[in-house]
Amino acid sequence: MAYQALYRVWRSQRFDDVVGQDAITQTLKNAISQQKISHAYLFTGPRGTGKTSAAKIFAKAINCPNSHDGEPCNECENCRGITNGQFDDVIEIDAASNNGVDEIRFLTERANYSPTKGKYKVYIIDEVHMLSTGAFNALLKTLEEPRESLVFILATTEPHKIPATIISRTQRFDFKRIDTKAIVGRMQYILEESNQPYEEQALEIIAQSAEGGMRDALSMLDQAISFADGTITLADVMAVTGSLTYEMMDQLLGHCLSHDAGAALTDLAAILAEGKEAQRLLENLLVYCRDLLLYQKAPQLLQQKAGHLTTAFKNLSEQLSSQQIFDWIKILNETQNEVRFTNSPTIYLEVCIVKLAEIKTTTAIASTEANTPVALSNADNSVVALKQKVEQLEQEVKQLQSTGVVKQEPTVSKAPEKNHNRKQNNLRVPRNQVFNVLKAATKDNLHQTQIVWEDLLASLPITKKAVLRQGQVRAASANGIVVTFDYEIICQKAIADEEMSQLIGNNLSKMIPDYAPQPVYLTSAAWQELRREFVTAQKNGSLLADDDSQKEENKANKQEKVVENAANENRQAQNNGLDLVEAGILDDDLLNHLPPDATATEDEDPAQKAVALFGSDVVKVIDD
Repeated sequence: MAYQALYRVWRSQRFDDVVGQDAITQTLKNAISQQKISHAYLFTGPRGTGKTSAAKIFAKAINCPNSHDGEPCNECENCRGITNGQFDDVIEIDAASNNGVDEIRFLTERANYSPTKGKYKVYIIDEVHMLSTGAFNALLKTLEEPRESLVFILATTEPHKIPATIISRTQRFDFKRIDTKAIVGRMQYILEESNQPYEEQALEIIAQSAEGGMRDALSMLDQAISFADGTITLADVMAVTGSLTYEMMDQLLGHCLSHDAGAALTDLAAILAEGKEAQRLLENLLVYCRDLLLYQKAPQLLQQKAGHLTTAFKNLSEQLSSQQIFDWIKILNETQNEVRFTNSPTIYLEVCIVKLAEIKTTTAIASTEANTPVALSNADNSVVALKQKVEQLEQEVKQLQSTGVVKQEPTVSKAPEKNHNRKQNNLRVPRNQVFNVLKAATKDNLHQTQIVWEDLLASLPITKKAVLRQGQVRAASANGIVVTFDYEIICQKAIADEEMSQLIGNNLSKMIPDYAPQPVYLTSAAWQELRREFVTAQKNGSLLADDDSQKEENKANKQEKVVENAANENRQAQNNGLDLVEAGILDDDLLNHLPPDATATEDEDPAQKAVALFGSDVVKVIDD
């Protein structure tokens, strides 16, 4: 017989063999034992966590005449036929290649026939999220009113792409990533049954690299067996998985601790020359920093890694402060997110290593000053001098604030009070980006975006969804959308989250064909001001300045002209007995920008009204 991969040879044949999904398997076993079998199930979760295996075991158990406690016997004709894929009443379909309406209609027509051999006819649809909208609609009626002997099992890695009408008609089971210990235990069982010698540390590296997937772990184990010369060693696994050895990380982070960026970059170049992947390298460094922190706070948790804890690792743990480890982890995590969306990961890695090498251990310096009366070194003297300089600058700023502020006269108009709407307080208003969207904005783009907005929110991670749910889509063009927030702090969080902006464009392109806009965020107050300015500029036919200083100046000049024209019109109208405010021609917002003399009423003194209308240089008031 031809060679078969380990994950095929050791595929789970009983619920008890499914690793790391005890709650799900126990629920399914109880349902079978109690004869409470539903007509449709939805198995979701990451790849290699046992979804399809559990579906086949379930199909065997409900069709097995010798089933005991919800487990199939795996010896009867029905069980052997399902295991070999030769049982007519269990049909397994790959939705990735059979995702059209015709295929699903053919399936639903066949579903009307009763099972020929077993008690139930079972349809296992793998990667069900690949079905088209028409195919889902064709399947919906059958899921809603199925035959008593018909069971559907839908499996997917992306449940957010499945319509809610389908999900609501199924029992959903979420398969989780498998724990590292459970993966190691399963691999140990397989190797012992195969009489294959191994090092336990090597299996731990494979389990970490598998990222919770049992199938991935067995595939890497298969490669390690082929690569190894007899015993599977740690070095063999490092070469197969592309992981970093602890010695490599000891040397790299040791140079970062000593602020030797040149040596650290040399180490990085050597690591990349060996073919290590950027993503795997960052994962290894993150785990290494986590281990440093655990070794400081709870060393008993690293007992299973005793062989990995080198002398250099222990020295690093003693020299590093907790705060510096936190900073390293933060930088590595940020770099890991950036590497996902770039074609030049090496650049981000090099920048990351330089950042790690430039972090200073301020915590260690503070503890030294507090606990030991040792003479300060040159580096410590520099730090103290910088602290003193900062304190001096802070004092100077306070003095300027107390003595340099000019008090405003009580007759100042209200316009400066409303100037804060032009800016988002501490945030920079993306004026040009908003105007670019408004120039090309269409109602169709806005309507399409608003229709799929809830689906877009559902496709985002919960933290990003919580932020974006506070926003409103104000305008949309072919290349961008304007999203406003009532609160500046939420707007600032959205602007800082580059990954969320990428996800919005990518997910909208999946929901609306050929449409991948880039979002622009700003506060609601800033949006009102920019929209008014844009409308005014469009009416006047003026060009919008790109330079910040020029655009502010142009904006102020335009507003002054508008106010001046409104004042003149108001004066002339009042002479004719018409109040523009009462007539609805002059709005309250513009009224607040008018000088006091522009809104004088008939109740005022005639002399003052004449001065307001014609100016003090023309009118001369003589008291009788």
